[in-house]
Amino acid sequence: MAAILEASDLHKAFRISTTPHEVLRGVNVTVEQGQFVALVAPSGEGKSTLLHVLSGLDSADSGRVVIDGQDVTAMDEEQRTVFRRAHIGFVFQFFNLVPNLTAAENVALPFRIAGQRSDFDRVSELMGRLGLHGLQGHRPDEISGGEQQRIAIARALVTRPSIVMADEPTGNLDFNTGNEVLELVRSFVEEGQTVIMATHSARAAARADRVLVLKGGEIVDDISAKGASSVTELVTRLQEHGL
Repeated sequence: MAAILEASDLHKAFRISTTPHEVLRGVNVTVEQGQFVALVAPSGEGKSTLLHVLSGLDSADSGRVVIDGQDVTAMDEEQRTVFRRAHIGFVFQFFNLVPNLTAAENVALPFRIAGQRSDFDRVSELMGRLGLHGLQGHRPDEISGGEQQRIAIARALVTRPSIVMADEPTGNLDFNTGNEVLELVRSFVEEGQTVIMATHSARAAARADRVLVLKGGEIVDDISAKGASSVTELVTRLQEHGL
């Protein structure tokens, strides 16, 4: 299957006082179309930084990121913004819904931001699939955390992006609700949607097709979830990395 994302030799450092702290040290990642990839690391090990660099939300100090055949690292900030709107959907831990918009308006927001006419048939379709019918007119403070995250997932998918980037999407949910959200993500992957998820949870990562373990700014393990004989075996292997 063709690669939808290719990243090579990514380096990224932050300055703490006068000392640079290298968060990414020559990271290489290739993701195929329709793959569900989990980036796993303990807190502070750079998984969110890597996700942001891969998506063009942040820039690497050096290296290259190509998405859908386009070199994101060669773009300026305005070009990256336009590219993200067209090719990437985002799901975050804290939902990032607009509080004064209804659920349906939040799902349709990417159309408005891109200056396009909202496709309310697409909005209605996604909300129905995600069990959100009847909540179209509700605002975020009127619904549960799990429902808010489902709205965020619908918003990420509404423009049919090349890749969905999910940063700790279950981190603010209870165990059962988190599992429901991951099952929904999995259902869209089965239909061909590419997803890259950053998480510190071994059990969340076990839902992916492939798990990349990031430690010390480098990918130290690349695990095929389908190659594991059980979820327990995969979780055990991740726990060997201190996760």
